[in-house]
Amino acid sequence: MLDLLNSALQVLGQLADTAPAAQSAAAAATDLAAASAAAVPPVAQMGTTAADVAQGGMLHFISESDVVGKSLFAILVLMSLTSWYLIFVKSYLNARIRSRSNKFLREFWAASSLEQVENEITTHGASEPFAHVASHAIHARNHHAKYGAMKLEEKGSTGAFVTRTIRKVIDEETAKLENGLTVLASIGSTAPFVGLFGTVWGVYHALIGIGLADGVTVNRIATPVGEALIMTGLGLAVAIPAVLAYNGFVRGNRVYLARLDAFAHDLFTFLSTGQQAFESSGKVRHVTLAASKSE
Repeated sequence: MLDLLNSALQVLGQLADTAPAAQSAAAAATDLAAASAAAVPPVAQMGTTAADVAQGGMLHFISESDVVGKSLFAILVLMSLTSWYLIFVKSYLNARIRSRSNKFLREFWAASSLEQVENEITTHGASEPFAHVASHAIHARNHHAKYGAMKLEEKGSTGAFVTRTIRKVIDEETAKLENGLTVLASIGSTAPFVGLFGTVWGVYHALIGIGLADGVTVNRIATPVGEALIMTGLGLAVAIPAVLAYNGFVRGNRVYLARLDAFAHDLFTFLSTGQQAFESSGKVRHVTLAASKSE
């Protein structure tokens, strides 16, 4: 009986010893759960911030930029507007000039005399390079044949004076066709570097902000750096259309000016001999050189 009582007392003593340990374990578990719950809001908040930044995109980057970043963005936008304006305007003007040139060439070589050509130019005006060359060449020939060399620039034979006049008109028309191409070339070559400078500037400020922050996370690094890279993409988006348009305009002008130069040689032969040579067929067409009204 005494042994039984001793055993019961020992069991009660062990239970009394384990109760504080269980309470300590329960308290530790409660503290851990509270810490985990407290850690959840920053993560959710971080995810919300990243989502907001992703939705903001370019506007968020510009709003957070300083004066230099906003100035670079404004420069790229201005470059883009200028580039597209020149692309649309020059495309329209070049298409109109080529259409009028084709029409004039058909009417010019279908005319029966210089008098008819002069009347057509006087009536409809010289609205494109081929008409300008023909008008000035005919006027130079008639003027030199009637008045001779009255000024220093008119010295020499009639053929030499007509040649100088034609070359001068071609140079003027070439300058008109190339108007605006320098701006496109400048935009195409400088826009990527402007965007790259904006990226470097944005990354620089992002790294400064990360250095001043208490903790470094992937979100703190990726978000500002990704936003800074937008400037490089914007610079490329501005430069690529400008470069493609510049190359297209240069090639189109080269082909057009080659046709104009060939027409000038053909016109000079026509004014000098009254013949137009067709090199492709080897034939020669005789054209009547009627005296103009000014002679």
